Amino acid sequence: MNIDREKHEHKRRVLVTGATGNVGQHVVSELRQTGVAVRALTRSPRSGSLPEDVEVLVGDLAALETFAAGLEGIDAVFLVWPFFDVELAPALLAALEPRTRVVYLSAASVTDDGAEQPGLFHADMERAITRSGLAYTFLRPTGFATNTLMWASQIRADGVVRWPYGRARRSLIHERDVAAVAARALVDDRHAGAKYVLTGPETLTQREQVQIIGEVLKKPVRYDELSPESARTQLIAAWGSPSFADAALSGWAKMVDDPEVVTRTVAEILGRPALGFREWANDHAEDFGGRSTS
Repeated sequence: MNIDREKHEHKRRVLVTGATGNVGQHVVSELRQTGVAVRALTRSPRSGSLPEDVEVLVGDLAALETFAAGLEGIDAVFLVWPFFDVELAPALLAALEPRTRVVYLSAASVTDDGAEQPGLFHADMERAITRSGLAYTFLRPTGFATNTLMWASQIRADGVVRWPYGRARRSLIHERDVAAVAARALVDDRHAGAKYVLTGPETLTQREQVQIIGEVLKKPVRYDELSPESARTQLIAAWGSPSFADAALSGWAKMVDDPEVVTRTVAEILGRPALGFREWANDHAEDFGGRSTS
């Protein structure tokens, strides 16, 4: 009986930020299957969007007091940083208990050579977490397949995707794979200190991605090359950050001749192959105006 009580009292508790977002919702789902206590931080929980056994914390990382209110008893935090700078990071990290481990959703473009990376807040955030003294795991995914949903309105409208650098080769990753790895890192301390580059199983040009979406939708979808200048205007309007837009365009230009890396990290951690872009497109067919075949 005493052993059972001790296990109950030490049940791992995990706080998930961005819990209703593209990755966060899947992190919550994965964690529930492990038996840990899940606390979900979200700014505006949609009705029925989170399971009843998940403790919902309505708050915002921009309002430290709302975030701090949910930290009691937390062993690990899945951190999605929603800002383009890290001004608020030191105070937020200081609010965590020293024993808390941060699993941070970073980016594969972060390097370990110590060089400054202007426009890449993920690099600044990793440095802030490291300086905080907290235990951490950094997840560095390549491009998210879900980012191609930016093409959805064009595909629904006239079946033409206007985008720059069609020959850029990317190893886009399914958000469910990122979430599955995150869940493992949150519950298993053996992942502490790791910096994982997470990718899909292959590289595809952006033109090939559009072709696959068309095949899944069973309709013609064409790729029209957009000038970087026109794309920059659109990206700044969408993201509100010129430096982030410039970093993205620079990255895509580089991938024309230097494709994104492909790693086996997802397979090694999960014990199964990483999900491919075609599977992702099928999962999201309805977002593009089609119908899933699954």
